[in-house]
This record gives sequence, C-alpha cells and structure tokens, in this order.
Amino acid sequence: MPTFIGKPVTVAEDKQLQVGDTLRDFNLTTTDLTKKSLSEFDGKKKVISIVPSIDTGICSTQTRTFNKELSELDDTVVITISADLPFAQARWCGAEGLENAIMLSDYYDNSFGKDYGVLIEEWHLLARAVLVADADNKITYVEYLDNINTDPNYEAAVAAVKSL
Repeated sequence: MPTFIGKPVTVAEDKQLQVGDTLRDFNLTTTDLTKKSLSEFDGKKKVISIVPSIDTGICSTQTRTFNKELSELDDTVVITISADLPFAQARWCGAEGLENAIMLSDYYDNSFGKDYGVLIEEWHLLARAVLVADADNKITYVEYLDNINTDPNYEAAVAAVKSL
C-alpha cells in the first residue's frame, strides 16, 4: 500500500499503467490557463513526471532534474503534472528559471489522477510516478513509488529515454 508522510493512502492502483501500455489521453491546464492534451505532443518521446506538489523539496528536485537532463534531447518533451494550481506552477518555474518547462495541472477535476492511478484520495494530490513513452505513446518505462516521499530512480528513467 502506498504511503505519504508515513501514513497509508488510497490510490487506484488497478488503473496504473505498465510497460507496453499506451499513454491515456488527457486534457490538463497549463500555467497560462489554456488546455493541453496528449495529442499536442505527438511525434515526441515523452517523460511524464508526476509529483504531489511542486512546492516541496523532492518534487522540485524531480522537476529540475528531468528538465536539466532531458529537455535538450531531440524530439523529447518533459511534462510535469501535479494537482497544484497553475499559478503556483508558474511561480515555481519563474523562481527556478525554468520558463520553458512544461507544467500541467490536474487541479480542476483530478481526471488525470483517476485515469493514471495516481490520485491520492485522502488529499486530492497526485502520487509520485515517472512514465517514459516513445513517439507513438507506447510506454517503455514505469515507476510508481510506494513511498511517495522518496525520489524516483532518476538514472533509470534518464537511461530509458536515451535508449529510445
């Protein structure tokens, strides 16, 4: 059972994606309050970096690390998704100097969290996970963290992207 801040939490683990699955479409809010769907990233390798809140240490590190390591790769996009308000995501990007980072918010209806098996029901935050998919949205790497307060395996995720 997943834990958050040392306590068991409820997530829809039966919805979690596996290697070989195809990414599910989404329609999430950007930092400028427009909507983006998965199809807007067609033809690109994707890193879906899911964090509980950009305003916490591990989430901030996860977002900085993947953007630093992978955003310069050809035909690759790093998409960070949280339930934070778009204003908080924009503020964080400005403070970190990551104006080109793609931040998407699931604050409105938690549809992404429900579809991807990462919604923490008790707090309506997203559980930490990393998904890597090829240009055709086929998943090649998955990490759902049981202890949501730990770092993902950065090296494995970066290697998975570079091997595509």
